[in-house]
Amino acid sequence: MTGLVLILILFVAALFFLFRSRKTRQWTVMQKEILGIPQGRIVYTDLDRLPEPLFSAQLGLVGRPDYIVQIHGKYIPVEVKSAKARKPCRNHVLQLGAYCLLIEQTYGQPVPFGVLVYDGGRQFTIPFVDILREQVIKTLEQMRIQLASKLVTRNHDAPAKCKRCPFRKFCNQKIL
Repeated sequence: MTGLVLILILFVAALFFLFRSRKTRQWTVMQKEILGIPQGRIVYTDLDRLPEPLFSAQLGLVGRPDYIVQIHGKYIPVEVKSAKARKPCRNHVLQLGAYCLLIEQTYGQPVPFGVLVYDGGRQFTIPFVDILREQVIKTLEQMRIQLASKLVTRNHDAPAKCKRCPFRKFCNQKIL
């Protein structure tokens, strides 16, 4: 009798995981269509489960892109933003550039471009060229210097940005 109960439990668990896997696959296809994710195989996503972050000891950098899509053997980061934009925001481009660096180190091959997707499906393809690589590395260096000096000055006047800031509880310059 105990063996039969165990088999029944395993059978129900197998059905659950099969259904869940199928549902996740359908959701991923829907997400790609709704968000306008480039056609290709999604090899990494941060939106429906929490994957291991990409890490570079050399750069001292950790990150989780929303998607990594493999297109013709190349790994392309895709970052989805909830804001509307007529043009890519500089900080979003730098974030995408950081993901390009992490992907290069993780997969051992160059990243030709990344994609920013804004609310409404508006997309911007950002070439990962030397100047962007240099800007990301310079920005990382500047951030480390500021964090070490403990004299970080707020660089905006946006209450919504302050409200979502992870350093808000330590900040003496917060808005509101």
